[in-house]
Amino acid sequence: MAGQKFQYDESGGTFYYFVLSFLALVLIPTTIYYWPRKKKEDLSKLKEECQCPDCLKKKIILANAEPYRTLKSVVIKLAIVLGWALLLFLTYRVSQFDYEMASFDPFEILNVPPTATQAEIKKAYYKLSKVLHPDKETGDEKSFMMLSKAYQALTDDVAKENYEKYGNPDGPGAMSFGIALPSWIVEKENSVWVLGLYGLVFMVAMPSAVGVWWYRSIRFSGDKVLLDTSQMYFYFIHKTPHMLLKRALMVLAASLEFDKRHNSQVVERQSDNDEVPALIRQLPNLNEKCKEHPLCRMYSIKARAILHAHLSRIPLNPETLERDRQFIVKKCPYLVQEMVSCVHQLVMMAYARRVPRLPSIETIENCMKMSPIIIQGLWDYKSPLLQLPHLTEDHLYFMNKKRHVKNLQQFAQLKPEESRMLLKNLSDFEYENIMRVLGKMPLIDFSIRCEVIDDENTNVVTAGAIVTVTVTLERKDMKTLFGDTKVPEKQGIKDDANEEAAGDDDEAGAAATVVPVKKASAWSKPRKGGKGKGGKKPANNQKKKAQPKPAVAAAAAASVSTVSTTDEQTAANSEAESDAGEHSDVESVAASGSEDEDKQNKNNSSLDDDDDEEWERLQAKLNKRERLEGKSRMSHTVHCPFFPEEKQEYWWTYICDRKSRTLLTAPYHVTNLVEKEEIQLKFTAPRWPGVYTFTVCLRSDSYLGLDQQQELKLDVQKAPAPPTDHPQWDLSESEPEHNDQQENLSDYTTDTSDEENSD
Repeated sequence: MAGQKFQYDESGGTFYYFVLSFLALVLIPTTIYYWPRKKKEDLSKLKEECQCPDCLKKKIILANAEPYRTLKSVVIKLAIVLGWALLLFLTYRVSQFDYEMASFDPFEILNVPPTATQAEIKKAYYKLSKVLHPDKETGDEKSFMMLSKAYQALTDDVAKENYEKYGNPDGPGAMSFGIALPSWIVEKENSVWVLGLYGLVFMVAMPSAVGVWWYRSIRFSGDKVLLDTSQMYFYFIHKTPHMLLKRALMVLAASLEFDKRHNSQVVERQSDNDEVPALIRQLPNLNEKCKEHPLCRMYSIKARAILHAHLSRIPLNPETLERDRQFIVKKCPYLVQEMVSCVHQLVMMAYARRVPRLPSIETIENCMKMSPIIIQGLWDYKSPLLQLPHLTEDHLYFMNKKRHVKNLQQFAQLKPEESRMLLKNLSDFEYENIMRVLGKMPLIDFSIRCEVIDDENTNVVTAGAIVTVTVTLERKDMKTLFGDTKVPEKQGIKDDANEEAAGDDDEAGAAATVVPVKKASAWSKPRKGGKGKGGKKPANNQKKKAQPKPAVAAAAAASVSTVSTTDEQTAANSEAESDAGEHSDVESVAASGSEDEDKQNKNNSSLDDDDDEEWERLQAKLNKRERLEGKSRMSHTVHCPFFPEEKQEYWWTYICDRKSRTLLTAPYHVTNLVEKEEIQLKFTAPRWPGVYTFTVCLRSDSYLGLDQQQELKLDVQKAPAPPTDHPQWDLSESEPEHNDQQENLSDYTTDTSDEENSD
């Protein structure tokens, strides 16, 4: 190919090949992905959907959410059709080029039979040349060239031989290379326009598009929340470590997403000057006279009033404030999740002593409560039964006269005739609609398992060990409870501190039966660091105070928690049984040596089986970690007629200490609970031996009254002394001082020395 010259396409044939290939590569996947398809409505699913008036209004809102959807669909279809039309046209042109190059038949061109004589061929040539000659009015240069080529192939001996041998009178075709672009691109008179087009596209349009995208995206976090809003959350949470629900609502309403200066989608109307003050007069405890900035700004007061009206289910003007309500409520789930994340980060910073104030567990739980009450449009102190369609306060008043039903599970467990009797004021259609919606609500089986994965004995928790808590969530429909009164009621989350204190006293007695007998003295054992946050060494006169509360220090030592003593009890029982078995084996040696051998073989086989099970469990956990990448956000659709968008069921699970009112784990956001899901939470065990009580919580971000909790007790044992007589750790005699210094170093030297002194 040396000396080969590349030429631009003069005739335009190869350029059609290039355009055809490029257009096909773009048009085929575009058609598959963007061609509008009308969803087939499943009649069975339509029958299962709620038919209450509020849900029907929501369907209309969703249908009108995209006013230009029909126009957009028509434009997409038109563009795709035009693209395919262009593709078919180019295909036809390319096929014509191929036909002209592949179908050279001199007899057909001269319109003579293959048996024609030279005279007949010459006569036909002269006749056609008078018509096709370029100088004639009917002439065609391309056709005349083909005519001359055909005449030459039938009259000239060399051309005839080439035609018979190669199918072309010119002989074998030579390979040529070219550029499939028209030649006018490199013509001198067009150079200015071509360079201008390149500069406009690559030096102006593309950098401008990238710059606009970049400067817009850097204003937001990964959860579509303005960074200025996150900074405001940090400020108010740090300022108010113990934040009540209404205070959290004030902070949420002050989000800069609702300010027109930060969000161009916000609509400000002249009618707001009349409608917003009238709405404020209907709402008690709005605290509109607050002087804190930006809580006192007009956009914040308007958003707060709309949120309070939404929670109180007050109807608004459909042309003005109702549209603002839909806009505000749609953004709240993202903002609440960001607020929960900010609280957790401040908790971790407080444990690391980077901020002076530690947010309480009530702060993050009140932030979580905002999500379900906004999704359902219901205050937290209202009955969870109001989430069902057609039910009002009057219906609940008459229901409670006959039978006091507190939550959804109790209502689902009623017998059909009893529930129908309680709702006798409703029609059969309304009652069936209520039971249909109730039957699709979630019923979560909430279980936990605690272990120390990296330790030889996974069931024994030692001071400072990394504890892994596996939370298993299994979702079922509430209709599995219909009429079943034997299923125990799920334990809800207790928000009252007094109830928690009373419950702890009751659980203390039960813990004595769970904790092994040899560990029962841990409750009355003198404890150190009872009131110190960072595990400070207390004075000697404080050592005898039995205060089992280094929970804050335990949380400061790590970031995640949960424990189960049942596994430890099983381990202790198995150890006692093995000791008893060894004792009986010693007594039976004199009687029967063969029985000892059989038992030894059985023990070895059981140990091998345990090792295999442990290996399989470890591999399953490693595989689960690999699957965590790319977590789905689809679970089950929530019944929320007052929320203007489709909502999926999400959950939070975390661990806290109710006594010290502290958060111990990062709230894990479960977004893919379809049937069953496992979540792992990890933390460092407390540095002091003893029994600790923690609480594992499960909260819904979509429903009220479905939260659960489980109390777990962690029996922390004294960490074993590190081995010093291993052959690999023998040091030379030239380093005796260094060896002694290494033996004395430990992560828990202060605690160990204190316990030795107390003993």
